[in-house]
Amino acid sequence: MSATLSMTILATLLAGAASVLAAAWLSLSLLSGMVSRLVSVSAGLLLGSAMLNLIPEAFESGADVHGLAWALLLGVIGFFVLEKLAVLRHSHHHEGDGHHHHHGHDREEAGPGGMLILVGDGIHNFADGVMIAAAFIADPALGWLTTVAIAAHEIPQEIGDFIILINAGYTRGRALFFNVLSGLSAVAGGVIGYLALSRTQQMLPYVLVLAAASFIYVALADLIPDLHRESRRRGEWFWQFALMMVGVAVIAVSTAVLHAH
Repeated sequence: MSATLSMTILATLLAGAASVLAAAWLSLSLLSGMVSRLVSVSAGLLLGSAMLNLIPEAFESGADVHGLAWALLLGVIGFFVLEKLAVLRHSHHHEGDGHHHHHGHDREEAGPGGMLILVGDGIHNFADGVMIAAAFIADPALGWLTTVAIAAHEIPQEIGDFIILINAGYTRGRALFFNVLSGLSAVAGGVIGYLALSRTQQMLPYVLVLAAASFIYVALADLIPDLHRESRRRGEWFWQFALMMVGVAVIAVSTAVLHAH
């Protein structure tokens, strides 16, 4: 097994199953208001990773610039269409999180048995695994930074999903088991992505741009609107901005340090 594949498997385990376990622990040990703080940092990490790492790496590869630009544009539009078709689903909300949802909101969100949430998460995690594999093939440092950005986003999402499933009637153990199973699809995506992209290196810059499009779309269409709803509270906008910049700074500093060696 190559070192790149080994790192990809480890990273997808961290971004998938480990983020689910962290989310379960946080949802039981922290106040729900902390979710918005994590969302602010996640937005900064995703935007920083897309703008400072993935896009520069793709454009420096020598691939056709106009082709990459089209891939970025169509990627953002494509993720919009996928979310409209309910293939992608991002949930950071649950009863008692300060968003004033009506009683029974979580049961409605979970649907019949909550399986739609788990299937949607599985598809999303599989795609995350492919993105992580592409990043590691391009540069191990880029792979780890991409993993951090994905894991940071997955934790707030999984907190919402975990609590929704609990409130919909799942036991904690059952909700955790199915969420971990869904998270493991990231490993499958990583392995399949590695095997496919290793044979078609010319596709790598386009996958990196699509990963950047995913990060930009999730940050701008999902996370930041959540933050706007939260910012009605006095002074909240300052903490959102500050924590978002912390996320950007983590990526910027890590990029400088890792590429200096």
